[in-house]
Amino acid sequence: MQAFILLSADGKRHLVPQADGAVTVDGLGVVDPAKLESRVGSVAKIAGKPFLVLLPSVRDRMETAARKAQTIGAKDAAAILLNCDVNAGDVVIEAGAGSGALTMLLAQAVSPGGKVITYEIREDFAAFAEGNLRRSGAFGNVVVRRGDVREGIQEREVDAVVLDIPDPWAAVPAAWDALRPCGHLAAFVPNTEQVRETRLALAAKPFVEVRTIELIEREIDVHEGGVRPSFAALGHTGYLTFARKVLERL
Repeated sequence: MQAFILLSADGKRHLVPQADGAVTVDGLGVVDPAKLESRVGSVAKIAGKPFLVLLPSVRDRMETAARKAQTIGAKDAAAILLNCDVNAGDVVIEAGAGSGALTMLLAQAVSPGGKVITYEIREDFAAFAEGNLRRSGAFGNVVVRRGDVREGIQEREVDAVVLDIPDPWAAVPAAWDALRPCGHLAAFVPNTEQVRETRLALAAKPFVEVRTIELIEREIDVHEGGVRPSFAALGHTGYLTFARKVLERL
């Protein structure tokens, strides 16, 4: 049985995970996925309340995942796919697994035929990410490897390495060894001193097209009386640094 999203009138989403029988959904109680299949796109009553039954998008899966660690949001995750040129059939290394939210997007992007190997040094985070991936249905082409990416990456000739760890500069040598020529590296960090250390480590290896960006997203409110930017704060999420491996520089 596939997964479903239950969308309430106030916009809150609940993931009903893949299961052969009834499951417990936080905030709703016991839900039988079999009874939702015929209601896709329509309203169903759950615990006496109306919900739209939707098929989950990858963004739904990411944003409804249980969180044990801070996750990379949709705008930054989308930039990683573009700047790392992630395609079907690719092999992508991720570190660390965190809650598995970015892993879900990477797993969909490399399908069919690709694989995501996510390194996680903490056993509790690794198990937590595996649970989220299984509930979302995204575990089929993912390997959660217990290990420290800073100490080395087992795989070779991979297409991309994505680093979401406190000190990505410490993993740059291992990432360079693992990447194929012209493979891409991405590093996500929250502050500028981490950016500086990462850029210094990249400068010590044959990487080109090195750039760092910050993405700001602002929603637009649309009402009968007019259209205006949302008053919500333009919150900082983090800095993304991208680079491409070469064998020698010009």
